[in-house]
Amino acid sequence: MKAIVELKNATKVVNNGFDEDKVILDNVNLTIYEHDFITILGGNGAGKSTLFNIIAGTLFLTSGSVHILGENVTNWPAEKRAKYLSRVFQDPKMGTAPRMTVAENLLIAIHRGEFRGMAPRDLAAHIEDFRKLLARVGNGLEKHVETPTGLLSGGQRQALSLLMSTIKRPELLLLDEHTAALDPKTSVSLMSLTDELIATNQLTALMITHHMEDALKHGNRLIVMKDGKIVQDVAHDVKQAMSLEDYYQFFK
Repeated sequence: MKAIVELKNATKVVNNGFDEDKVILDNVNLTIYEHDFITILGGNGAGKSTLFNIIAGTLFLTSGSVHILGENVTNWPAEKRAKYLSRVFQDPKMGTAPRMTVAENLLIAIHRGEFRGMAPRDLAAHIEDFRKLLARVGNGLEKHVETPTGLLSGGQRQALSLLMSTIKRPELLLLDEHTAALDPKTSVSLMSLTDELIATNQLTALMITHHMEDALKHGNRLIVMKDGKIVQDVAHDVKQAMSLEDYYQFFK
């Protein structure tokens, strides 16, 4: 199987401000294979967000290494890794530019990770394609192609963030509790869209969630983290046979 991301002995140590070092990622070894859809569970402080930040390049390792498609990217900044990765954050405000229209945000997403010079943006040529793409979401976004993103609802904005993160196929999609700030109905709708986009585009994805039901229903692999370590890595066949009660046992 093709490895998309490999973490080797990944360790992150930070100083807590009182001359004490704290290990927030502890010698983690993880291989994410092509077409994996991995759900991640863990309590507060388990290391889930640290893991994402290390992969994305917004945090750097104290020791160990990160490889993407076999290339050592350990010392690459986030902007250099952007050609491989895309991310949807928990806060709907973080993934979009509020003063730019929906169409302008999508146009930026098309060129994620590319060097952009002074060429004309040619937005008009993309409008109809954007409208068709937005219509797939089912929440009326296609009627807001020219609307500033800051005027959208939280659910619409998060759906737009998801579309932006997948419009140019990433090697790895990072879903950072992307439904946590939404009401239950909107959350279910966004997870349905997430499944559709991952399946249709044959994406590799890593999703942090606090919802046991989502971890059970979605994905082919489950990781449980505690104290900066991966304490469970559940394969597809085992995961399929598990119940919600089995998941709760991880936290007893």
